[in-house]
Amino acid sequence: MTAPSPPAGFRTSPAGLACGHLARHARHFGPVLPVVATVLLLCAPPGRDDARVSPADAGSALLVLWCAVRLLRTRARPLTPLAACVLAAPVAGCALATLTSADPAAGLPGFVRYAQVFVLVPAAVALLLRDHRDARLVAGAVLLTALVQGAVGVHQYATGTGASYQGRDLRAVGTFGPLDVMGMSTAVSLGLVVALAIGLAPPARAPRWVRPAALGCAALLTVPLALSFSRGAWLATAFAAAVVLVLAGRRIALRTLAVLVCAGTVLVGGLGVGTQLIGERLTSITRVTAAPDQSVTDRYAMWAAAVSMWRAEPVTGVGPKRFPAHRDSHASLALSSGSDTAGAGRGFRREPLLSPHNMYLLVLGEQGLIGLTALAGSWAALAVLALRRYRAARRQRAGDADVGLIAVGLLSWQLFDFAYADIGGPSTMLTAVLLGLAAWWALGPGRTDAR
Repeated sequence: MTAPSPPAGFRTSPAGLACGHLARHARHFGPVLPVVATVLLLCAPPGRDDARVSPADAGSALLVLWCAVRLLRTRARPLTPLAACVLAAPVAGCALATLTSADPAAGLPGFVRYAQVFVLVPAAVALLLRDHRDARLVAGAVLLTALVQGAVGVHQYATGTGASYQGRDLRAVGTFGPLDVMGMSTAVSLGLVVALAIGLAPPARAPRWVRPAALGCAALLTVPLALSFSRGAWLATAFAAAVVLVLAGRRIALRTLAVLVCAGTVLVGGLGVGTQLIGERLTSITRVTAAPDQSVTDRYAMWAAAVSMWRAEPVTGVGPKRFPAHRDSHASLALSSGSDTAGAGRGFRREPLLSPHNMYLLVLGEQGLIGLTALAGSWAALAVLALRRYRAARRQRAGDADVGLIAVGLLSWQLFDFAYADIGGPSTMLTAVLLGLAAWWALGPGRTDAR
């Protein structure tokens, strides 16, 4: 039984026209809405400390299921052979490391997590994106998430309700809480890169206000990024911003850089937003060898432990999720027992150090040379192909070159940040989504727009 059609008068009224416009957009963007929902779910609090599945993780599971059902119903062409090889390479190395480890059952959760983050979700995103409008919608969701998390983070600093930092509850962590202090800085950094790319290369036929609005968002996001006190995120954002500026063109890059530097100086320095603490944090970057703090000492000790694990098992490593079990037998005495976390609505807790905070060394220690070659080779292929396609799109003045700049910028940020961080926490879903966006741009699976 079909639903009755609305009266003719309603269809021609302003409300009817608006409803029709929304319905047409919903039909067009329907396939990609689960991707957008997965990103926006990062704005929701992760829940209890002992919760193993965050809202974003649940959204990613539904996203993969939605993609599988859609492929079965539409009988759409799956991934191209090149895309399948590039996306499946990480899980192949992880599977071998799991099978050859001393305790395969203990490594199985790690294998599932790697498959989720580096294969299933990126492949689903790449298959659900159909054209540059879908990609822009996903990028917009990343920017919106960054703005929401950034606003929460600034409020935490201003009201003294953030995570504990040097004895005071002022570290901006957004809704992620003190157990995932890198979550907000990741979301804000990626949103800043998106805003900067849009400001430098607005979409074709975009309104004139898009460029200043995007650059304004990029300037505003520097405040919560600074208040996150995350040195790794600062360095990765500076690197990705430099990549985006260089690719966008010399003249516009210089003008934009000058505007952003002035805006950042006014917002952070001129208004006195955490100037002293931020300055001390910046200075500590140059003291990592002369007079490192305990967090840097711990990181160096864990890096050395990961390398020691690789030397013990150079081909396939000690197995996924096996770093904590082997840490103490490979780490030096300089490693502390854990890190203190408190604030942002949570009580004091001492969290154990369960990873080296370096994705490349983590994979090297747990999966050996084979695992690292497969994972890094996949990402290197994505980076090269994405950059090559962006240059071709810009040379041909294609209408989707702005999407290419976003994809290359996000991928640059993630590959640099992995030198100071690894997967873990709800914000990992942002990594999975941006890898899918980069794969869609670089490899073109499911693409319906003109090449």
